[in-house]
Amino acid sequence: MGLPRAPHDYPRKILLAVIGLSPQILTETVYALAVTALPAFIPDEVHVITTAEGAEYVRHTLLDSGMGRFSELLHDFGLAGRVQFYNEFIHEIVGRSGRPAPDIQTPEDNMSAADTILEWVRRFTRDENTALHVSIAGGRKTMGFFAGYALSLYGRPQDRLSHVLVSGPFESNHDFYYPPPVPRVLFDRNNKPIHTSDARIMLAEIPFVRLRHGLPDELADGNASFSAVVAAAQTRLGPPSLVIDPTSRRIRCGNVDFRIEHAPFALYYWLARRAQASLPPIRYDHADVIQEFLSAYAEVLDNPDSSRLDNARQALMRRANAPASSRPASIRAYFDPIKAKANNALVRALGERAARPYLIQSSGDRLNMRFGLLDLEAKDIQIGAVDTSNAE
Repeated sequence: MGLPRAPHDYPRKILLAVIGLSPQILTETVYALAVTALPAFIPDEVHVITTAEGAEYVRHTLLDSGMGRFSELLHDFGLAGRVQFYNEFIHEIVGRSGRPAPDIQTPEDNMSAADTILEWVRRFTRDENTALHVSIAGGRKTMGFFAGYALSLYGRPQDRLSHVLVSGPFESNHDFYYPPPVPRVLFDRNNKPIHTSDARIMLAEIPFVRLRHGLPDELADGNASFSAVVAAAQTRLGPPSLVIDPTSRRIRCGNVDFRIEHAPFALYYWLARRAQASLPPIRYDHADVIQEFLSAYAEVLDNPDSSRLDNARQALMRRANAPASSRPASIRAYFDPIKAKANNALVRALGERAARPYLIQSSGDRLNMRFGLLDLEAKDIQIGAVDTSNAE
């Protein structure tokens, strides 16, 4: 197995920056990534998330055909034709009214910014051939926070998060966008001359916790809001909590509520009931294993006289009548596919990592195999009605 690819080795490299009223942040970040970094990360595409007012600043100062500083940067350092940044790569935050938000001034604007940032991070991280670099140097403080949090939720090993640092007195100087190859003289806020050869731009890479593999597929690939994804992540990071309702055939793990098929639910319900009673994992050759399962199955079926129950009883009784030496293996062969269906349903609903404490697991060797909910304690389990009012 080869070493993982570095970000600069990916075929599609994207820089995503949150920007406010200081568009210089973008040229400074591209300069740091593509000119001074070793190895260089030359983005194929540059995307910006900003407000309506910020978008106007970006268009007039960076993309204007007559004085666009972004084009100047590309020509100055031989990057023309390699880095794409167009008007359509400027993504404006849309408020609840459906119109671009001029600024972020209200709680509603804040959540619109969060949802916009999350959606673009989610979109760019779907493609495994893409490396995403997110800059949080610009915009409102909350925009930087949302961008970092979004990358924590969806980031992969090849993705990076950074903040660009500019030495004084060039920081916030409206005439400074990057150190040009031919130095020039600018003037600070006190009208004092400063020489661009003295400017230093440094990229501070920010470590972040990657939570992507703790999210279920529908949140990783869907269009859930920022608050919904954060709530899902919190559920999966919290202590296990299982509620199982035999009447409605519903399972609730943390805040995640879902249903599964009759036989897998019956098996899970039976094992949850045993774990709640602090009974040990059960052996396949246990004297009551068949009767206990059938009893749980009858309890969860809408019609106790269902052919489902008859078929299960006949299949298990045939296995119970097998020779003693092969009986445990025969009974296990019946339960294993049902156990797999239950576990697969848990992984689909919760994500692979978050599902682990809730999975049906086995222990022991081949001759003394046991199975049950091994990572759940009695205090973690409740049998009864599932409250779906706060479910995801």
